[in-house]
Amino acid sequence: MLSHKPPAVSSITLALSKGRIFEETLPLLAAAGIVPADDPERSRKLILDTNRPGVRLVIVRAADTPTYVQYGAADLGIAGKDVLCEHGGAGLYQPLDLNIACCRLCVAVKKGFDYAAAARPGGRIRVATKYIGAAKAHFAGKGMHVDLIKLYGSMELAPLVGLAEAIVDVVSSGATLRANGLEEAEEIMSISSRLIVNQAALKLKRELIQPLLDAFAGALAGERGPCSPPAGHPA
Repeated sequence: MLSHKPPAVSSITLALSKGRIFEETLPLLAAAGIVPADDPERSRKLILDTNRPGVRLVIVRAADTPTYVQYGAADLGIAGKDVLCEHGGAGLYQPLDLNIACCRLCVAVKKGFDYAAAARPGGRIRVATKYIGAAKAHFAGKGMHVDLIKLYGSMELAPLVGLAEAIVDVVSSGATLRANGLEEAEEIMSISSRLIVNQAALKLKRELIQPLLDAFAGALAGERGPCSPPAGHPA
């Protein structure tokens, strides 16, 4: 008699982006006994094997991580709060704030620009950003009218050439703003990276995913807690 048991699930895929998120995830992976076979900064591979046959990493753009997880191309991923806010989080569990890749989403303007006057209720300014959803919600909450201009890079250039009066962008140390004659005018939200999980994968592959969640949680238990603001920046 033929068996109709479903095939055993034997592997999981974790989506990561290059750079800071990947580097700061390495200690968490190590706590789970996972070591990548290649360095993504040196390798051209987009799918990386690990020392565990049942675990592989896929290298994607940071903004694409939630999409890969939502549609099941990856079982898990690590994405910043800024990216998740823009994505909306549909189809995702967010079981852990990993407290890595910490920064903040801010409004910044050219030095000398009177942002306090411009930000009054009923005021109107042009804002350049790639975070359209977050910017729209923030300024609507202040009762302002904004013309949002979507850019993908060199955000600091927009106020310098008259494209916009303000930008909304991710800021870490603020050095790039200062180097280009800009300054922070307002903080919208603090940002850290979250572990995200595909809802179906958590049900179908729980025996593989849960130990990874437990290992990450255990590694975080001895950490300092939520991201601390950079030196000189008010909490």
